[in-house]
Amino acid sequence: MSDTLLSIADASGMLRRKEISPVELTTSCLSRIKELNPTINAFITVLAKSALDQARVAEAEIFAGNWRGPLHGIPIGLKDLIDTADVRTTCGSALFADRVPSEDAEVVRLLKNAGAILIGKQNMQEFAWGGTSTSSYFGPVRNPWDKDRIAGGSSGGSAAAVATGMCFGAIGTDTGGSVRQPAAFCGVVGLKPTYDLVSTRGVFPLSPSLDHVGPLCRNVTDTGLLLQTIAGYDELDAKTKPRIGVVRRPFLDDLEPEIENAFNEALKTLRDLSVDVVDVELPPTPAAVQAPEVYAVHAKYFAESPQLYGRWMRERLQQATEIGVVAYIEARQELDRLRRFAGDVFSQADFLVTPTSPVPPITISEALEMSPSPAGERWLWNTRPFNAFGWPTISIPCGFTRAGLPIGLQIAGPNFTEASLLSFAYAFEQSHPLIKPANPVKNSV
Repeated sequence: MSDTLLSIADASGMLRRKEISPVELTTSCLSRIKELNPTINAFITVLAKSALDQARVAEAEIFAGNWRGPLHGIPIGLKDLIDTADVRTTCGSALFADRVPSEDAEVVRLLKNAGAILIGKQNMQEFAWGGTSTSSYFGPVRNPWDKDRIAGGSSGGSAAAVATGMCFGAIGTDTGGSVRQPAAFCGVVGLKPTYDLVSTRGVFPLSPSLDHVGPLCRNVTDTGLLLQTIAGYDELDAKTKPRIGVVRRPFLDDLEPEIENAFNEALKTLRDLSVDVVDVELPPTPAAVQAPEVYAVHAKYFAESPQLYGRWMRERLQQATEIGVVAYIEARQELDRLRRFAGDVFSQADFLVTPTSPVPPITISEALEMSPSPAGERWLWNTRPFNAFGWPTISIPCGFTRAGLPIGLQIAGPNFTEASLLSFAYAFEQSHPLIKPANPVKNSV
């Protein structure tokens, strides 16, 4: 196995035992980026020199016995809306093509304190508004399993980089599914933590009421290790025999047949793990929160330099101006009420499950031509509501289409139960082995 396809847990153990060095891991990731990024376009900025400098420091610390923890010496990527001091942070937009923050985001500070190697800034949907990662000023991210298809978004570069071994894990953001949905399309694990569990300070906002910061990794254990660092958890709690709630309407409406089959197979595995599987219902979520908040963030920039925004963002921002102040305030009040009472559903079930996306990824050419109407992004229909609820929600691989494209299972739990959610996702992962049709890298080059 290539060094870059080791799990974080395995690589960390080897580093601590001095069987491999941070410099070797970082060099391997940089070689992988050099080989694959021209095709996948997962990175906007590769921090080759600083990453190797960080790796040498980590190597000296580890060899001196100064072990910082499981991320010490591990190369990690950052979605390019997470501020990095003295390193450009573009948000995938021409408007910010040369923007260089003076301070690190809080999650970057925590990663540096943990000794992680920050290997680069990853490509994304322009300003994170959309689910394809094709609207980036730096070109579209390509799906590692089929280079003509979307990687999902808006954290598409992060998911694609993790899937292909260009980094061991990544930090993305999720406002309507932007961690979970690209994780599903690229065949990796993506977690949206509880709202406000992970700091968004220094992360360029999309919609502050709905924004979440979360990890993407190749398995559940690694996801837990990365979450520990950015949210401060110590260990995963074991939780046995939970009750599972299947949210059928509208999450199971209009599923593509192959995704429906994969979801039904996942339910069979879940029944083997749980006492009971029950049907539950969730209330509708307000629709007029995100767009006005996005417009508020961009109003000054958009008025001064509309030509620097891509077509998708320009049209979305124009649509946002049509939502009145009264509609936004009413929707924001409804969101507050929803977050107070929707959690009652967990009196019926410990976790909720849906397919992450009701459809497989479309092609990049289709994405570039589509209208920027939010209703058109079917792949985000199942993920958006959980940003409104604010609950921790994870996407993990559960199958493949006949064309060899990954399918994701979405699992949600009550607020601040990330440890038990990860524990349960790990149990599913171990009980639902996948026969992968091919290495994604072979399909993408």
